[in-house]
Amino acid sequence: MKKIGIISDTHGCWDEKYELYFGQCDEIWHAGDIGSTDVADNFETMKPVFRAVYGNCDGGDLRRRYPEVLRFRCEDVDVLMKHIGGYPGKYDRSIQSRIYASPPNLFISGHSHILKVKYDKTLGLLHINPGAAGYMGWHPERTLVRLTIEGNKFTDCEVITLGKTNKQPL
Repeated sequence: MKKIGIISDTHGCWDEKYELYFGQCDEIWHAGDIGSTDVADNFETMKPVFRAVYGNCDGGDLRRRYPEVLRFRCEDVDVLMKHIGGYPGKYDRSIQSRIYASPPNLFISGHSHILKVKYDKTLGLLHINPGAAGYMGWHPERTLVRLTIEGNKFTDCEVITLGKTNKQPL
């Protein structure tokens, strides 16, 4: 059994609340737009298992450190992660053929700053976009996701709101 913290779009923002909510997690997964090596270092120091992909706003230092697409196993779950990935019914064309050719059990993306947890009935996969945890962007609230993976089952999925960004949605 593994407790997982999922985050995206920090855009260089470090918040002590990340430690509060992910401190008991076994692994932290970042779906891109980390924003700085300092933020990445903080996550890596916090948890021995930190998995990440780079996002479109990440510079060369983070692009050398993390891949654009990451596929791995957690327990008995096949996980695919990419920053710009879309969502069920509208997967981004940069990842669409890979998803359809070999659907994962869990697909994680970021980029849109829109929190979304949605099951793809056609492909039999769970899609999670944890929203945006940083302040940069148009989202009115900062969010994270936590869940537990045991074998091939997902349980205890939680959406965590970190607070307002003090911005009005467009």
